[in-house]
Amino acid sequence: RTLNYAEIEQKSADLAAYLRHGLGLNPGDRVAIMLPNLLQYPIAVLGVQRADLVAVLVNPLYTPRELRHQLADSGAVVLIVLDNFGQVAAESLDGTAVKQVITTRVGDLLPWPKSVLVDLSLKYVKKVIPPFSIAGAVRWTSALAQGSRLPRVQAHAKAGDVAQLQYTGGTTGISKGAALSHTALMANVAACEQWMGRALDPDKEIGLVCLPIYHIAAYTNMLYAWTHGLHAVLITNPRDIPGLVAAFIQYRPSIFAGVNTLYDALLNSADFV
Repeated sequence: RTLNYAEIEQKSADLAAYLRHGLGLNPGDRVAIMLPNLLQYPIAVLGVQRADLVAVLVNPLYTPRELRHQLADSGAVVLIVLDNFGQVAAESLDGTAVKQVITTRVGDLLPWPKSVLVDLSLKYVKKVIPPFSIAGAVRWTSALAQGSRLPRVQAHAKAGDVAQLQYTGGTTGISKGAALSHTALMANVAACEQWMGRALDPDKEIGLVCLPIYHIAAYTNMLYAWTHGLHAVLITNPRDIPGLVAAFIQYRPSIFAGVNTLYDALLNSADFV
């Protein structure tokens, strides 16, 4: 499914209203986002930031120990998590400040009946959704529905205020949260503009977001796409090389960013020509 900018604006406003008015969060509170590259991601990030909250981007492949550390270290009070990782989340909440969990399914933003078929396949055929139980958890669809009935939130954050906590890879010790301001994120987009100029035509061209958005590189790609009104295609699992090649064939993207291992895998695929 493709979301247009009006839909993203409306749904992120609904989420912002739910977080501030429904949950009673205060400006500067931390909201952790534990999702792969799904349609929910841009809505979650924009909803958090337009509510003057701080986004904490979480690697969805974290173990319970790694997740517990990041939740506790960031002081996150809300966790938005995909059902596939719900069991890990359930094992990680003790000792953290999280008071509300919002759970979502892969199919939540897909049209019916595809949404139901996808979710049933993931749970009962592919068996990638382990059973879990989180007391008081709220469904993504319910959160947006409640937010749609609440007053709109007017953002008052200053450019120098913290927009998100970007956690390091932890290769030289425990993962550490780097505080990024709105200005820092805008500077990243400006750097992309210096590199590419305004060469991409938003009416014609498409970008593939292959790298996980919880990484700052892919996150910047998404911000650049928004800033220039581009059509960004989110690749949920870039390790699925046949699926990624199929996306190239289908969308004929003008630009994408990757890492050496991804480029190598594509170049060694017979179908990538």
